[in-house]
Amino acid sequence: MAKDNKQLRTFVKRFINPVLRYLARLSPGPFALLRHVGRSSGKTYEIPMMVWPVKDGFVIVLTYGPHVDWLRNLQAAGQGSLRWHGREYTFQRPQAIDAQTALPALPPFIKFVMQRRGAKDFVKLPGN
Repeated sequence: MAKDNKQLRTFVKRFINPVLRYLARLSPGPFALLRHVGRSSGKTYEIPMMVWPVKDGFVIVLTYGPHVDWLRNLQAAGQGSLRWHGREYTFQRPQAIDAQTALPALPPFIKFVMQRRGAKDFVKLPGN
C-alpha cells in the first residue's frame, strides 16, 4: 500500500470516522453503521459507511478497493449487520457487483463523482 494511501486511511479512521459514526446515528442520509467481526481477533467492529438501498439489500462503493479489512472480515464470517436510518439489517455473504449493476442505485451526484474517479469496485450486501 502506498504511504500516502496509508496516511489517508489513518486520518479517516481517527478523525473522520468518529464524526461520521455520530452522523450515522442521527442522519437520514446515506451513512450507516456496518458491524462485522474480525477474522483473526474475533473483535466486533462498527464502522461508518455510505450505503444505498436496492430492492434486496444495499450497495457500497469500495473506494479503497476490494481488499479492505472490513470486507475480508465479512467474507470470512459470511454475515454482518447494518444500522441504517434507525433500523437494523442483517445480511449474508457480501457479493461483488459490477459498475453497471451498482451505479443505478447511486444518486446522480455520487454516480457522477464515482464515474469521474473511475470507481470499478462495488459490493452488495444482500439482506432483509
